[in-house]
Amino acid sequence: MDAGPSWPAGHDKIILAETDSTLSEAQRRFAGGVTRPLWILALHQTAARGRRGRAWSMPPGNFAATLVLPTDDTPDRIALRSFTTALALYDAVVAATGRTEGLSLKWPNDVLLNGGKLAGILLETLQIGGRVAGASIGIGVNLASAPAPGEVEERALRPVALTEAGASPAPEDFLDLLAPAFARYETQLTTYGFAPIRTEWLNRAAHLGQTITARTGTSETTGTFDTLDDTGQLILTTDKGRQAIAAADIYFQT
Repeated sequence: MDAGPSWPAGHDKIILAETDSTLSEAQRRFAGGVTRPLWILALHQTAARGRRGRAWSMPPGNFAATLVLPTDDTPDRIALRSFTTALALYDAVVAATGRTEGLSLKWPNDVLLNGGKLAGILLETLQIGGRVAGASIGIGVNLASAPAPGEVEERALRPVALTEAGASPAPEDFLDLLAPAFARYETQLTTYGFAPIRTEWLNRAAHLGQTITARTGTSETTGTFDTLDDTGQLILTTDKGRQAIAAADIYFQT
């Protein structure tokens, strides 16, 4: 694995042997006073969680980290960090493996390898005195091994590990690739806005131009994945016309 770029200036990191969840750790640290970006990496989690409170399996050697990002951005702008984080993960995987083959991004927050789920992102806002004052960006990557298919929900993509691409970096080494990549995209977002991030994300999007299904609660919408709008919403063309979807679970046609 390449040595990678240097650690980004103005960013802190903490490496923990064990914690309940890096997201929960982020909340505690933020409440104690965090004034600049802080990466929290845990080598083991006892109560990891994914989207909508789902359990997140973490076999030994996999990556679990949360970035605490102090910001006074509005919640809708904070949500755009799902895209910057996905791009940073993509770049970190390329740096670790030396290849782009088989890599793609799945809306809204997954990184795929050979059609399987390699990494996931969970974004939460952080508050001080009832006011949004930051974000915690939880990231899980199957570096060494993937959960068994039976550990994921029905219709979910098969889990895959980075070993499928011929690499298995240590979590600490992967963080040293990821943090500088995120810092670059964060600077791009704050300097130039979402438009260039949107373009780069679409260039790596899985199933763009193909039929997909978006499930929200008990309802499902099936249509052609056309693009993202300028707020990051998914745009589908359905038999009822174009529809913008703000949040959903996405399923590909088999």
